[in-house]
Amino acid sequence: MSLQTKTIWHQEVKNVCSGPNGAEDRMTDGVFVGGGGPGYGEKQWLKLGYANRHGLVAGATGTGKTVTLQILAEGFSSAGVPVFMSDVKGDLSGMAKAGADTHKLHGPFMERCGKIGFDIFTYDSFPVTFWDLFGKQGHPVRSTVAEMGPLLIARLLELTEAQEGILNIAFRLADEEGLPLLDLKDLRSLLVWVGENRKDLSLRYGNISVASIGAIQRRLLVLENQGGTNFFGEPALDLRDLMRTSVDGRGQVNILAADTLMGAPRLYATFLLWLLSELFEELPEVGDPDKPRLVFFFDEAHLLFDDAPKALVDKVEQVARLIRSKGVGVYFITQSPDDIPEDILGQLGNRVQHALRAFTARDKKALRLAAETYRPNPDFDTEATIREVGVGEAVTSFLQKKGVPGIVQRTLIRPPSSQLGPITPAERGGVMGASDLSGKYDAVLDRNSAHEILAARAEKAAAEAEALEAKEEEMAAAEREYASARRYSGTRVARSSSRQPRRGQSFGQAMTKMVIKELTGTTGRRMVRGILGGLFKGR
Repeated sequence: MSLQTKTIWHQEVKNVCSGPNGAEDRMTDGVFVGGGGPGYGEKQWLKLGYANRHGLVAGATGTGKTVTLQILAEGFSSAGVPVFMSDVKGDLSGMAKAGADTHKLHGPFMERCGKIGFDIFTYDSFPVTFWDLFGKQGHPVRSTVAEMGPLLIARLLELTEAQEGILNIAFRLADEEGLPLLDLKDLRSLLVWVGENRKDLSLRYGNISVASIGAIQRRLLVLENQGGTNFFGEPALDLRDLMRTSVDGRGQVNILAADTLMGAPRLYATFLLWLLSELFEELPEVGDPDKPRLVFFFDEAHLLFDDAPKALVDKVEQVARLIRSKGVGVYFITQSPDDIPEDILGQLGNRVQHALRAFTARDKKALRLAAETYRPNPDFDTEATIREVGVGEAVTSFLQKKGVPGIVQRTLIRPPSSQLGPITPAERGGVMGASDLSGKYDAVLDRNSAHEILAARAEKAAAEAEALEAKEEEMAAAEREYASARRYSGTRVARSSSRQPRRGQSFGQAMTKMVIKELTGTTGRRMVRGILGGLFKGR
């Protein structure tokens, strides 16, 4: 398909979906989701003007959530809206390649298009950028430790309240001492420094225990073993690279390879929350735009809230409530609506609910509560319909004029235009190689930061201590030689003591010399070597 043909096709998708209702089916500001057909409601559109009011895609495993996610991303991209989404199973990579009429589902797809009146359906690929925290299946994604902040790192490491307090002290000291925290070795070195100086710091910030510092260090080791080292560092992700459009005006589809990342679910959830909070912090206010600047899909959303402390849930609620004014729509994808805290669930105005299974008392309660959140339809029982819909079907409700929730409808989800299922590793490599971001994030930068600064300080202290000790030993040797010479000549030499003030020497001068001698002796050497040993033990 030529660029001109693609542009015309995507404009038609945005402008019209022809069907039996003629002019009533015209939409200039929405994403076509599905609908239509005998026994089903009217066609369902997600209006772009309300797409930043957030949404929910829920349903049991195998009911069609991934395909719904795919067709929503296609619709937003066709409307010129960039999206960011996680590819938990690897299936979404198929968006980089057009579907084919040789696929086994081609016949059912065409039949469904006929039922819902989607007569202009055609196969097409979409502009895709692949990302990967591990840098293998996409461009590397990194953040600095400082950008992540103590709250999210404490959540990532599952720290206790006391351990989180020490982490906050470390971040405070990094700011005061001018110690950039870029990667995990910076944080490790800073914690060693805090431990070495804990007595003085405890007077300013409260008790700092060696046991708590050791626990944090062990948690950092676990994070490193899970691949966290790859995520922390530079060059850090430039948010503008997530908000681009292609030459034909379509929004870029940013796909995070998350199949391996799901092996460290806490890292996965923390990364997505960090990305969401960065968008909130950096993007300017735009009010209520005609269409979102970016749509963010948060797959496996329950991982964000499992055992989350109240402070973190409050933070997520604040971000979800306010980020809409930055032009960002957030869509949570999960198995059951009760995975989402009630205060956040109430902000999700656009909903696609696939089938829920009710095998236990808890399942039945979740099903009933899910049905009660919809505006009822007199034509069917919502709770029963949620239990009965098949694969590729859903009950849907999207915001209408003035942000009023639409009446719940039973909906046939439209087929995707891009390939259903993953592309090959060779095809993925071709997409990555052709990307204009190729090479931008590949090489790791290791500039002067907390680890290097503290190491330099320790080396300088060691050099000064050795020089002072050598000078003291030289003076002691000269004194011994002088005493020996005096004894040889038969003259009695008084016993020398560095702790006794000499004639003409003030008490303050004598005390100063005594302290310097102690620091340059065995105790001083042990302290300096302790700092060096802590800094370089892990290298």
